[in-house]
Amino acid sequence: MIKAVLFDLDDTLLGNEVDTFMKQYFALLGDYARPYLDRQQFLACLVQSTRATIANVDPALSNADVFWATFEALTHLRRAEMEPFFVGFYEREFPRLRSATRVRPEAEPLVSRAFEAGLQVVIATNPLFPRTAIEQRLAWAGVPVDRYPYALVTTYENMHAAKPQPAYYREILDTIDVEPGEAIMVGDDWGNDIVPAAGLGLATYWVAPDGAAPPAPLARGHGSLADLQRLLDDGWLERLAS
Repeated sequence: MIKAVLFDLDDTLLGNEVDTFMKQYFALLGDYARPYLDRQQFLACLVQSTRATIANVDPALSNADVFWATFEALTHLRRAEMEPFFVGFYEREFPRLRSATRVRPEAEPLVSRAFEAGLQVVIATNPLFPRTAIEQRLAWAGVPVDRYPYALVTTYENMHAAKPQPAYYREILDTIDVEPGEAIMVGDDWGNDIVPAAGLGLATYWVAPDGAAPPAPLARGHGSLADLQRLLDDGWLERLAS
């Protein structure tokens, strides 16, 4: 039986066109970092460090450890100084990005419905941001951590792999103690959310653009968040496990 549902965040529970959001995020962060580095140099090092994090699958290294080790090597700036500096960014500047996102009215009732069904609920967003940035976006989506007892919210502090690595999904399942066939991944990104999760044996639901058909027969269902809630109300998860 299905025991857990994994929800992607950006462009799934939260309306957030990632390219637009990241452009604004980089602009704010690059300006904020100018006391330490030229904006273009800083952003180039940030991108390289993020790529190294995505490539990592060493279970002994958290995503934060990989990011900062790479960033230190590239910039010769010390994590002990820079990490507190960027805490200020997430406290004062990051909230300005809320205007680049939009509430999806279907998200809150869907998350509530999953809890009512007795499922473990995981926020399976790509763990490339610190916890505060993810918690802020959950609040913007109307599904904050102080309202919902999530089994896990994946962040760069608590994960040791990132999407699209299958190791990311394996770590989630190990953390919440369920088997692949007992979980479903819900997300909008075919390559990050559907392909690796399905490859590991999870059921998947693709949050698809209107009228779009799955590019391959990997998703067990597809459509909108509202469509998914109707499926849950109709006992779809029980039929998936039969």
